[in-house]
Amino acid sequence: MDNTAKFTGKAGVYAKYRPSYPDALLDYLIAAGNLPEHALVTDIGAGTGKLSEQLLARKLHVTAVEPNDDMRGEARARLDGRPGFRILNGTAEHTGLPDGAADLVTAAQAFHWFDPATFKTECRRILKPDANVALIWNTRDKENELNHEMRALFRELHPESAETARMGADHTPPSVLETFFENGKFETREFPNDRALTLEVFIGFNLSKSYFPQKGDAAYGAFVEKLNNLFDKYSRNGMLTLHEVARCHLGQV
Repeated sequence: MDNTAKFTGKAGVYAKYRPSYPDALLDYLIAAGNLPEHALVTDIGAGTGKLSEQLLARKLHVTAVEPNDDMRGEARARLDGRPGFRILNGTAEHTGLPDGAADLVTAAQAFHWFDPATFKTECRRILKPDANVALIWNTRDKENELNHEMRALFRELHPESAETARMGADHTPPSVLETFFENGKFETREFPNDRALTLEVFIGFNLSKSYFPQKGDAAYGAFVEKLNNLFDKYSRNGMLTLHEVARCHLGQV
């Protein structure tokens, strides 16, 4: 399947149930790039605009780039009319932006879908001199028992997507990052992002992932039932704590 189509039909649950990013991460991006108000951030693979919305709240201007029609439409519905915001139909490799326009490029929950070499070339073209690229993921604590059981469930119910389920921050090889960033130099920072979830949010969050079933899929009923069982096992007083960190790799390209 074309990567740009993987989230078709999931924009609503993605916007509603995916987490935002810690304030400390936003502080870090602004300080590291010495970004003034109204600096232009290009948010690549912006999805429904989760990170874009937080950047706008910091009085930054945001040009979001998103190839999936459903996701882009959700972002436009949520953010159109905000000062400094626009969204384009483009890809990481072909953004359609002018040369030397961006003070910062961000890619949140997205870099693992890109062609790294072509994305690097595009970043070099659209960034101002000495500007940074930030590769960001909300990722789970791998040592947590719940997360081990979740991974086993993914493999059991959706074995054909086992490779996809291993993608993301935890499985981006260091060699890929070293090749992407200039001279292999970048800084990695982590920011706590634990969340207390109701059953509805726990199920919705998992259904928002590209490799999990949607209503009508053969595996949907069994998947939701087992999510209910996991919630019952690990929740306390109707809430389940999901231990996550927001991981950011920041550097020049």
